[in-house]
Amino acid sequence: MAPDNGDEEHAVIAHFQLAAGGFGDADQRERVYEAEEVMAAAVEEAGVGEVDGNEFGGGEVVLYAYGPDADPLFKVMEPTLRSLPFRPAHVVLRRGDIESRVDL
Repeated sequence: MAPDNGDEEHAVIAHFQLAAGGFGDADQRERVYEAEEVMAAAVEEAGVGEVDGNEFGGGEVVLYAYGPDADPLFKVMEPTLRSLPFRPAHVVLRRGDIESRVDL
């Protein structure tokens, strides 16, 4: 196994259940887009990575962010993620081959 050279990309992947099936309703999508903009600006300002978009479908939305270290990336995103009212919700912190889950 190769030694960890520290340049593996980490990820923060947030999953939110939407009230409506499919892609959720227009108000839900708008709240997600607004939160995504807030997080993208905060992540960029903090210099911890980038918010890389979302996927709607199957009654949920998944938000993706990537950076060199999942922990500071999540710390910057966490207040906004917790402010979204959609539940159940959880975040997967991916650190190379290791994943952990945080329930919101």
